[in-house]
Amino acid sequence: MLIFLPIAITSGLDIWVWMDYRLAVLFTVVLPLFILIWAFVKKSESIQRLLITYWRVSSLLAITVYLMIAAVPISFLTSLIARILIPISLWFWVDLNEEIRELRNSPLKASLTSWRWAATFYNLIGALCQIPFLGCAFKSRNDLLEDSFCNVWLDPPWLFKQIFHPDWPQEFIGFLGFAGLIIYTIFLCYFVLVKLQKQGRSATGN
Repeated sequence: MLIFLPIAITSGLDIWVWMDYRLAVLFTVVLPLFILIWAFVKKSESIQRLLITYWRVSSLLAITVYLMIAAVPISFLTSLIARILIPISLWFWVDLNEEIRELRNSPLKASLTSWRWAATFYNLIGALCQIPFLGCAFKSRNDLLEDSFCNVWLDPPWLFKQIFHPDWPQEFIGFLGFAGLIIYTIFLCYFVLVKLQKQGRSATGN
């Protein structure tokens, strides 16, 4: 009986991981893109600014997918960090929160509010669920590929590669992921060390 326990656990993880990726597409891509387009149509500048900031922060998830395609262990760390930064980006700005709160009630405002809360809970729960896999970030690439507990997270990114980048070598995709991560880190450090000191929690500056 115990012989089949690892297989059962891996199978359960596989189902959970695929469900998580589907929810990620819904909550971090489809819905915010729809609301952003809606905000441009309605010319709601405060919602536009909030969502543009969101897309900048959430780009770490796209970087993570490219790193996972190349089976880069640090992708497990960037995944956790992205899930923490996204809720922060949605509620951090005092001026945007005030402007959005003062908007008249409308389907757009209700949709944004519902999505903000849903995305916040999804990412925070996802961050907690990622903690057991944090050790995967400190394995070698070969150990990562051989560990079924860790590499179950790589299957959806590999499917993404087959659909969108079937002819791209994994090494090149990994290079793009690393390049994106370096650029992201530079901008994040600049924001924390420079912009945050000047403008505080104001999205438009003081």
